[in-house]
Amino acid sequence: MRLLYLDLDTLRPDHLGCYGYHRQTSPNLDWIAAQGVRFDNYYCSDAPCLPSRAALLSGRFGIHNGVINHGGVAADRPPDGADRGFRDSLSMGGSLVHVLRDAGLHTAYVGGFGERHSAYWWYAGFHEILDTAGGGMESAEEVTPTALDWIRRHAGQDNWYLHVNYWDPHTPYRVPASFGNPFADAPLPAWLTPQAFEHHRNHAGPHSARDINMFDDRTNPRFPRHPGHLENMQDVRRMIDGYDCGVRYMDDHIGQLLDALRQTGVLDDLVIVVSSDHGENMGELGIYGEHATADHATCRIPMLVRWPGVARVGAADAGLHANVDLLPTLAEMLGRPAKPHWDGCSFAPTLRTGAETGRDDLVLSQCCHVCQRSVRWDRWLYARTYHDGFHLFPQEMVFDLAADPHEQHDLAASRPDLCREGAWRLLRWHDAMMAGMPRGRTTDPLQVVLDEGGPFHARGRLAEYARRLEATGRGEAVPELRRRHPREFR
Repeated sequence: MRLLYLDLDTLRPDHLGCYGYHRQTSPNLDWIAAQGVRFDNYYCSDAPCLPSRAALLSGRFGIHNGVINHGGVAADRPPDGADRGFRDSLSMGGSLVHVLRDAGLHTAYVGGFGERHSAYWWYAGFHEILDTAGGGMESAEEVTPTALDWIRRHAGQDNWYLHVNYWDPHTPYRVPASFGNPFADAPLPAWLTPQAFEHHRNHAGPHSARDINMFDDRTNPRFPRHPGHLENMQDVRRMIDGYDCGVRYMDDHIGQLLDALRQTGVLDDLVIVVSSDHGENMGELGIYGEHATADHATCRIPMLVRWPGVARVGAADAGLHANVDLLPTLAEMLGRPAKPHWDGCSFAPTLRTGAETGRDDLVLSQCCHVCQRSVRWDRWLYARTYHDGFHLFPQEMVFDLAADPHEQHDLAASRPDLCREGAWRLLRWHDAMMAGMPRGRTTDPLQVVLDEGGPFHARGRLAEYARRLEATGRGEAVPELRRRHPREFR
């Protein structure tokens, strides 16, 4: 068999045509969706980039694999300790790539993720690593030639897995000026009204409307599509158009890969899996252009599976799934045994027959920009904040995603029953996770992050940011930030 995995960084499903978006951002991805199964409630278990891919590769939640931050102790895989044999647990324990190797596939990677985060374990199990040398800053025209070269040389062979990483929807928006703006006259997302934006203008916190560059509004002349701050709805349009141009530009390059595969004669029976590491806050919770929370906007990701002769064609699945579920799914589809330590749940029966395989609930985690854990069940999202990342989030938030998918109305005060249920579901999950910790590890890595002073992207910057808040008319937030984070002002 031949399997292509399109790993499309920072891709929100609701900005794709196949998920109902009104802008024409994704004709090639829409074609893939029409050829297979679209999963509508698919999430990364641990956001953002580094924790998400650690979960994908290992089939384990971050609380178990140990990678939940972008810096500090919890940005590295913990040592195996006494359980370490001649080979480490990543290879012996059945990582995603090792399962594919064991099934007889030649494995190749095109991209630069491992170098971006010094996460060289990401390359474990690949027979070939074609590093595009930008560490995640490369644009699609720097990735596609390497992928096309591999396709032309190897696509006609049997039994391969090609993993291609594109980055274009990620900030800073980098699409070449020559591409233009196909969305200049297209309406903005309907929820993002002038009234909603005016509320966002007063938000204090990194990557808010006045601080797109995390803690300030600096820009880089290399990236003219990327604004430093948003003053009005025209600036909002520039931000949304910048993101959507990244999606469309990347989709055009995916079309080049599909054309090459078609010319090679392998497209008809090619298995294609499309997903992302995380979504993106594009106004949700007052945050623009960052994957900063454990919420619906950051953690919901696309999942498209085209499996000719097996998966249903043009189908949609509403079950609740996570990226840790892909490893046991591929193992089952390829006839490989499941590993008892995997946290994922196979959705192979959904592909084959349409059988319900979704979870009753799913815990989502974020410890890079904030420390949050959320529970997704039914129509609800319950979010619990342990470190607010300087956004002044309340300890508990509840959103009705069926009525309010962009999280504009926090129901925590009016629905204490949902807070109780969300907290119970979270505690039940946490008890089970701690009971299943690897031997020798007894500490939740979230506590490690808190003990280090908080998430990597919100550590040691508040005193400086408080001065900016005061200079930009948002000084009323500073006393509460001082109260919550006294260590930042010492």
